[in-house]
Amino acid sequence: MGEALPDLHPGCDRVLRGDDNRRLADRLGKPPRQVREDGRVLPHPDGVMGHQQAAAALRHGKHVLVEKPLAMNLQQADEMLALAREKDRFCVANLMQRYNPLYEKIGTLIREKILGELLHAYFENYAADEGLAPEHWFWDPEKSGGIFIEHGVHFFDMFAGWLGEGNVVAAQRTIRPTTGVEEQVQCTVRYGPTVLVNYYHGFTQPNRMDRQEMRFLFERGDVTLHEWIPTRVRIHAIADEKGTRDLCELFPGVALDVRQWYHGAERSAKARHQSLDVYQQLDLRYGDETFKMHNYGLILRNLFADQIAWTKDHSRQRKITEENGRTSLATALEATRLARQETPTPNR
Repeated sequence: MGEALPDLHPGCDRVLRGDDNRRLADRLGKPPRQVREDGRVLPHPDGVMGHQQAAAALRHGKHVLVEKPLAMNLQQADEMLALAREKDRFCVANLMQRYNPLYEKIGTLIREKILGELLHAYFENYAADEGLAPEHWFWDPEKSGGIFIEHGVHFFDMFAGWLGEGNVVAAQRTIRPTTGVEEQVQCTVRYGPTVLVNYYHGFTQPNRMDRQEMRFLFERGDVTLHEWIPTRVRIHAIADEKGTRDLCELFPGVALDVRQWYHGAERSAKARHQSLDVYQQLDLRYGDETFKMHNYGLILRNLFADQIAWTKDHSRQRKITEENGRTSLATALEATRLARQETPTPNR
């Protein structure tokens, strides 16, 4: 905490939490740090940074960007956001997925109904735990909050941006029999009256098998994104002539394969008790040449630029505001509460 970011803005300092603080300390060969109430930077005993450090920075007039989650509970979050308003500073969580160019493209698909109404979606996170020893802070709910809170907030925020605020209707988790840690969680969130989204996170894989998939089911096709920072898109759909043009315009340079042409009476189809005019059945591939870590760097730069621009012009509409951190945390807390209610005792 308290390390100045050069060439950004004189009022911007970095606030480090959790592993970020530890990694920086290891790289510099110094102990982790914290902010004291008088604004001085002091060594922190275990490197776990929390809302007290962020609040201290805000009290001293610093803009704060914290690693997700924003806080461990809503009381902490509300305290931080109240301080940000009082001091006229930003206090945002690093929910950088909204700065991914693919985020906007999926939003356009949903808003403009290019493939019809969105009906269902899921996010599957088959994550690695190879570097997470049993004593790692990640497994300690007092330090991480658990998987939904520590990790799931990214994806709760993405879908809230596309679909509005959702309600958690069910959640489950499993406990690893050998060490007693929470290793898998899943939940279902309802958005509006008709869209159910399933979220699964499991930290069970070797590093080389770490992988993620996000899929959207529309009335006229499905869209699949890969990786936790999506860079690749696959679309399988039926479309009329306008729909095909709209997809090609939304994803310029897309690789398009026509699986089937339809003529005459073959163009007529029905689904959900509605008549459809179908010109083609398509497979589209987009984004194969985008490198994940390069994209990650661009996303982070866009996040910083957006927040810094707001410090100069408060009329700016930021993609991520203080409320994003609080709303995603509230969803994660509810999913965690429901999952813990239903946890069976593991067989040892």
